[in-house]
Amino acid sequence: MVLYILGMLFVIALATFFVGRSRAISIAGNDISLLHSRPTYHGGFLAIFSVVPAFVLTLFWSALSGRYITNSILDRFSPQLANMDVPQLQAFLRDVRTLAGNTDNAASKVILSTRGDVKEIAQNAAELYASQVSSSNTWLIALAGLLVLVGFIYGFSQIKTVKRNRHFVEKFIMVILVICSAVAIFTTIGIVFSLIFESIRFFQKVPFFDFLFGYHWSPQSAFEGAGGTSLSDDNSRIFGAIPLFTGTFLITFIAISIAAPLGLMSAIYMSDYAGSKFRAIAKPVMEILAGIPTVVYGFFAALTVAPAIRGWGESLGLSVSSESALAAGVVMGIMIIPFVMSLSDDVINSVPQSLRDGSYAMGATKSETIRRVILPAALPGIVSALLLAISRAVGETMIVVMAAGLAANLTINPLEAVTTVTVQIVTLLVGDQEFDSAKTLAAFALGLVLFVITLCLNVIALRVVQKYREQYD
Repeated sequence: MVLYILGMLFVIALATFFVGRSRAISIAGNDISLLHSRPTYHGGFLAIFSVVPAFVLTLFWSALSGRYITNSILDRFSPQLANMDVPQLQAFLRDVRTLAGNTDNAASKVILSTRGDVKEIAQNAAELYASQVSSSNTWLIALAGLLVLVGFIYGFSQIKTVKRNRHFVEKFIMVILVICSAVAIFTTIGIVFSLIFESIRFFQKVPFFDFLFGYHWSPQSAFEGAGGTSLSDDNSRIFGAIPLFTGTFLITFIAISIAAPLGLMSAIYMSDYAGSKFRAIAKPVMEILAGIPTVVYGFFAALTVAPAIRGWGESLGLSVSSESALAAGVVMGIMIIPFVMSLSDDVINSVPQSLRDGSYAMGATKSETIRRVILPAALPGIVSALLLAISRAVGETMIVVMAAGLAANLTINPLEAVTTVTVQIVTLLVGDQEFDSAKTLAAFALGLVLFVITLCLNVIALRVVQKYREQYD
């Protein structure tokens, strides 16, 4: 229902915009020079007053009504639900919502059959829930319609030749931009604090140094100690993350060793050697690689690259695992070549032509100009491109799962199977998990470490940019 109302508000916004625009042209006698603000500003003014109050009401109503209805259901049936714990109450509420929105009696009977002891309570609660949701939607539509009508009447009356509606519309747009920026900032802050708080809970169960410097990773064998609050001394050592960090850095190193030279040399050729016709064709074709889903790269790594590496290794008498870090790193390097190539190409092309001309005037060749002038001038952008590619490789999951496996082996041999931090985060959070166990909370600790690593990479990139930008600006 909320989506339906928002869609209707969007249609009303378009309609009122054109109504307000036509009204402004009409009162000016088709001579818009008589208007203080252009007709589009008058249309935007009318659309804002007609839709924004109803839009804000809809957002707040949808956020609060669900909680209110849920609390009223729990209060109404509190005596019957007194013996349920939190997971059982959550399951009960899911059944109630499903039954309330399910018109198929047969499906309802199947759902109720799985909750035999509370099926009558669930049915009654579902009927009450559906009734309250219907009443809530009716009130929301009525109030939103009233706000639209009042806003339209007021906005329409304010469309005048001397009315400075442009100032209002521009200030409103500025407020929207500030809100969007604030949402991005607060979202980042929320992610950071959620990682920190959950990681603190994990480190209350597992010592920090045992996690950060431990050599054994096997969270599937974790079990809770007395009271379910801490792990035994032996089991606290199964959360050693060194194998994960080693596997992550190994695969990332292989990937960047392939992507950095190939991407940078491709960028140099495209910017300084390739003709305009070849560049117009080759660059879009290279950038297509960035749009291929990572699961496709995973299939390619598992079905083509990994068997080829294994066959090559066996022909040389080497022992190669069917899932290896080398296979994942090679395919990941191919995947991030477009990031390095495209960004480096843009940076190299942004180097002023005057620097090239000055180098040629001093008698330098093209290769000398590239090595001694262009690359140093473009160094900040190239470093940023490489660090972006590294961050992309560190965060990759699907290729590692399909080509390198899930085994947390502590090794730097690229021919053996390894795993990464992101793969283990996904593994720990798959399925129904209890967020009070160290096994699940370990995912947040890994995420926090990954966040710190990415932050350090960004700080390094900023320092490089600050150091070299002034020399070549």
